[in-house]
Amino acid sequence: MPSRTTRSLPLRLALVCLVAWCGAAAVHAQQPAVEVLARDLREQVVRIPVTVQDMYGREETRQLPITIFRPPGEGRHPLLVFNHGRSASKRAEQDRYRPEHAARYFVAKGFVVMAPTRIGYWETYGDFDPEHSGSCGSPRPQPMARAASEQVIATALYAGTLPYVDGSRWLVAGTSVGGVTSIATVGRSPAGLLGGINFSGGAGGDPETRPGRPCAPEVWSRYWAGLAKTASAPMLWLYWKNDKYWGAEHPKAWHQAWTSGGGRAEFSQLDAIGEDGHSGLSIDMQNWLPQVDRFLASLGFTQDAVVAKPAVSGFAELADAEKVPVNAATRAGAYLRFLEARSPRAFAVGERGAWGWATGDYAHGRALGNCQRGGQNCKLYAVDDAVVWRSN
Repeated sequence: MPSRTTRSLPLRLALVCLVAWCGAAAVHAQQPAVEVLARDLREQVVRIPVTVQDMYGREETRQLPITIFRPPGEGRHPLLVFNHGRSASKRAEQDRYRPEHAARYFVAKGFVVMAPTRIGYWETYGDFDPEHSGSCGSPRPQPMARAASEQVIATALYAGTLPYVDGSRWLVAGTSVGGVTSIATVGRSPAGLLGGINFSGGAGGDPETRPGRPCAPEVWSRYWAGLAKTASAPMLWLYWKNDKYWGAEHPKAWHQAWTSGGGRAEFSQLDAIGEDGHSGLSIDMQNWLPQVDRFLASLGFTQDAVVAKPAVSGFAELADAEKVPVNAATRAGAYLRFLEARSPRAFAVGERGAWGWATGDYAHGRALGNCQRGGQNCKLYAVDDAVVWRSN
């Protein structure tokens, strides 16, 4: 019978499978038809064996896919393990988790970012679901939270064997059930863990049939209060007022339970955003970035990573496509589409013809990232209604 723990992980590293990364020379905007791995982030996928147990006591060892994003250079970097959520009704359709835009920020802060796609999702979806927590009326949080956090700890142990990771300094973060995973990991106080970030964390929500009314929220309050007794690292909890999974009040009660139990966590509820604030990680980056930046600074991570909006340069008129330093096809296609888009919007160009653009939340940061995916250095050309490009 394989062990429930991951302590023997380093002995099994010979089983790790590496998937080579690749990329294109020029990257187009927002959502490419064929996935392009981010060359500038040195994105790659590895698989490590992890043993987990479900709520019925069934134990399985499966290959855990982990997407890795890395800063440049070969020095030893602190680690951030970033965790995904769980679809209320379409878990079979969840793809490999790669939180690229958030990862760009954390990589710029100096972290190696590892994003596991947990057992029971993507290629491991099927006959074994270690995150099933029972009925809505009487869920059992402990087994699913334990299984999810076990995979985080396995990821951190693996990372500590790599020459470019400082395994003695790491953080955990995640969204939705990934937020639950982060809280559960902090509650276990593993070695080297410095802090945790919870984006919209919770479980048992259904925005379609029970908006704002998650399953048995008081059960989770009791669980957090108990788990907090063994927690030592500080946390930042971020929620949005119009979260259709949890509503506005349940997260406050969960935070109160955590701190009453002895856990340390700063709580922030951001203003309503979009149709459902549960997606705040993805659609409100502009507002969560400053709070996360302050939290990381309190832990000693002060490297500048927030992309600032440049001042107007006067290089050209916005509509003068002929001045954009890209090829004619890009000027006639992508740049004209950018001009037709609503603000906030941004367009970036690379040193050898790459380009990328974005609209909406944190458009200038995401446009720059879209351009740099192919491995070129990029600069912003235009933001909103003005050209910001400087040739030197």
